[in-house]
Amino acid sequence: MDGTVDLDALEAYLSSDESPDDCMDLSELDGFLAGLIVGPEAVPPSEWMPMIWDQQEPAFENADQASAVLGAILGRYNEIADSLDAEPTDYAPVFWQDFSGATIVEDWAIGFMQAVSMRQIQWEPVLSDDDTAMLLIPIAAIAGLAMPDGADDDDLSLPDEVMDKLVEEAPDVLPSCVLGLRIFWRDRLLPPGSQSRRH
Repeated sequence: MDGTVDLDALEAYLSSDESPDDCMDLSELDGFLAGLIVGPEAVPPSEWMPMIWDQQEPAFENADQASAVLGAILGRYNEIADSLDAEPTDYAPVFWQDFSGATIVEDWAIGFMQAVSMRQIQWEPVLSDDDTAMLLIPIAAIAGLAMPDGADDDDLSLPDEVMDKLVEEAPDVLPSCVLGLRIFWRDRLLPPGSQSRRH
């Protein structure tokens, strides 16, 4: 990635009093954008942008701030798409780290699954094959750790010992899942020679 998107400034706004109380945090937003990018069809920003703000209106000090924040979101979208399509890929999700240095991936996974929920029926081909299902199930299972009420689908559950191993290896596993899903849908739906979808 070229580092042109100021993620620190975007994080500062998302965690500020100016943004809606229940808006996505930076890691959740990053997973959400990744889910949109590697999904079965392009979703217009006019449809997915309100989900970032929990269907509320963000407050901006002025037009410059609005342009900077919205531009950073769209810039990160394109940055993720470019990194996934690079040869070799240099995709790096935004995960949190706790005070002990452990990587926290649940927020990112929740965001990714929110993107899936926007086109749930269209995502079904991924789950119809055991091999491709294992690209999505780890993300859904980790999201379910933080959202147990929404994780009642037996098809997306994993045994405890598998879950423990998955959480431990998630920082390496999840980026591979994202890349695999990108390749799956690209090979399935896009004509040869198509470039990454950008906004």
